[in-house]
Amino acid sequence: MWQAVKLIDMSDEFDESMIRLALEQARQAAETGEVPVGAVVYRGDEVLASAHNLRESHADPTAHAEILALRQAAKAVGTWRLDGCAIAVTLEPCPMCAGALINSRIERLVYGAPDPKMGCVDTMYELCTDTRFNHRLLVRSGVLQAECVAVLQAFFQERRGSDKPTKPRPE
Repeated sequence: MWQAVKLIDMSDEFDESMIRLALEQARQAAETGEVPVGAVVYRGDEVLASAHNLRESHADPTAHAEILALRQAAKAVGTWRLDGCAIAVTLEPCPMCAGALINSRIERLVYGAPDPKMGCVDTMYELCTDTRFNHRLLVRSGVLQAECVAVLQAFFQERRGSDKPTKPRPE
C-alpha cells in the first residue's frame, strides 16, 4: 500500500535553486501589485513553466501562481498528466491549488512558507498526502522559508504603509 511521505531525500541545493526561481516570480508579482507568490514546474533539471499570481491584473480568482504554472507545463508536455514533474512554490498552496496539484498528478511539491490562513498541504489540512485520494504527492516544506516570508512581509508592509512588521496575509 502507498504510504504518504512528507519529506524525501533530494538535494537541498537543487530544491533551493527551484525555490529561488519561484522567488524571482514572486518578486515580479509584487512589482505589479500582485500578492508575491511564485511557482516553477520542472521535470528533472528542465524547467517547464514558471508563473506568479495574476488575480488582480486578470480579474480571475483562479489565477494563482500554481494554477498558471500547471497550465503552462501541461501545454509544454502536451498532456494534463504531469507525471514525473515537480513544482516549487514560495507559499504553501491553498485548497484550490492543492487540489489542482493532486489532479495534475504532480509527483512532488517543494514549498517555502507555511500559510496559516489558507495552507492546505500541512497547515489547515493535508490534502496532498491524504490517502483517501487516488494520487498523493511527496512534499518538502520550509525550503528558504525566511526568504519567502520576507518577500510577503515586505509586500504587505508597503501596501499598508507601515514600518512595523506584520504577519503576511497571503492570497
